[in-house]
Amino acid sequence: MDIYLRKKRWKWILFGVAILIVAASLYYTNILVEYTRQDERKNVEIWADAIHRKADLVNFTNILFEQIKNEERKRVAILAEAQKRLNNATSNDDLNYYLDVISQNTTIPVIQTDDRNNIVSVRNVGFSMDTVPMLLGRLREEFTYYPPIVVNYWANKKFYLYYKDSNIFSELKNALDDLISSFFSEVVLNSASVPVIITDSTQQVVIAYGNLSDNRMSDPAFVERTLESMKSQNLPIEVNLADTGIRYIFYKDSFLLTQLKYFPLVMFAVFAVFLLIAYLLFSTARKSEQNQVWVGMAKETAHQLGTPLSSMIGWVELLKLKGLDEETVTEIEKDVHRLETITDRFSKIGAAARLEPYNIVRVINDSVNYIKSRVSPKVKFTITPDLSVQILAPINLHLFEWVVENLCKNAVDAMDGNGSIHIEVTEDANQVILDITDSGRGIQKSRFKTIFHPGYTSKTRGWGLGLTLSKRIINNYHSGKIFVKSSTLGKGTTFRIILKK
Repeated sequence: MDIYLRKKRWKWILFGVAILIVAASLYYTNILVEYTRQDERKNVEIWADAIHRKADLVNFTNILFEQIKNEERKRVAILAEAQKRLNNATSNDDLNYYLDVISQNTTIPVIQTDDRNNIVSVRNVGFSMDTVPMLLGRLREEFTYYPPIVVNYWANKKFYLYYKDSNIFSELKNALDDLISSFFSEVVLNSASVPVIITDSTQQVVIAYGNLSDNRMSDPAFVERTLESMKSQNLPIEVNLADTGIRYIFYKDSFLLTQLKYFPLVMFAVFAVFLLIAYLLFSTARKSEQNQVWVGMAKETAHQLGTPLSSMIGWVELLKLKGLDEETVTEIEKDVHRLETITDRFSKIGAAARLEPYNIVRVINDSVNYIKSRVSPKVKFTITPDLSVQILAPINLHLFEWVVENLCKNAVDAMDGNGSIHIEVTEDANQVILDITDSGRGIQKSRFKTIFHPGYTSKTRGWGLGLTLSKRIINNYHSGKIFVKSSTLGKGTTFRIILKK
């Protein structure tokens, strides 16, 4: 008994040490993960701040571009007005002023036509009126992006001033388009590996995304959940870009940061699985070793008993020939037969037990009758039902009798040879149930399972093998169950055996 108490105590001590080691490892790992997570979070914040700053830069560039565009339109309007007043100049100063205004236009491409689309004059274009006399076709499309300015001359004659963006302005526009395009590319393909989604002004239509699975982004439900998750973590960045309108940039923690959050839990799970597998492997190896020891011990015991038993059988026959008292010889024969039964039981340990249907009520009565003659008369046995009832179950007769005898002997010892033992056999459609109840000292609930371990005993001269053998016989050879159904200290214990029918 002491060995199992010490074993149990050491199990708890080792378990506590293992928990401390795991806790310390997880604590230290969590600190490292937290530092890494903070660094990663800073990277995300730096990325978001950079996006904000670049968005502001793009917006500022767009505003500047709009101002330049408006200034060019004003210059064209001034140019048209100067062209209109040129013919009505009243003095040389006015004439020189208007000519000076017209000549200062060195950037804006301008084509002046009459009302029949004949080109009257050109400036800052890549052709001459000799090669292109009329404003038609593709050239007209190019110069009608903006509506022409109508110039009224004398006699209600009208001329039209067509113009387009200057080369400098076109280059600025291309640069702005490249800036906007690169801006979205940098947002989607970010170095911080941040999952990002760019939507329109409704925050529902996805325009672009990055660091997210293409297959999952085709699922509207996933997109909706992801947008909600991103919105809960960070406010979306609003960007108002030229020719694109308002765009919203949604983002959340990077995959690395998300993984770092759950890393300690994953590590704990790995530790737990590893310890469980190690425990199962060692437990299986230990049980296998125990099985080999049990089988070897049982076979050796049967072998050791066999030789003196053969001699005893010979001596019994010799005593018969010498005319010894018949009653004495009969009792000796009973004990020899008993030894043969015990030897047969040990020899069956480790071998496949042959099960045959027996009347359990009859088997119980036979076992009890054998025990009655060898225990104190102060022990009262009762069995229900009586012998008129037949309850069949497949058992190995010798091994099953051994179990009943072990339980009854333990009950007698627990009562100190004075008390009652009641055995009740019941059945249902699938199983036979055997309850053995005594009025002994009882068993603590914490030891309901420990009593079946080898070496556990409450006796001063016990080996602690009876209940262990009983459990092996019922569980391994009969595919049944044996356990302590109930027990009360000072009042008694009930063991239950369940056999398959």
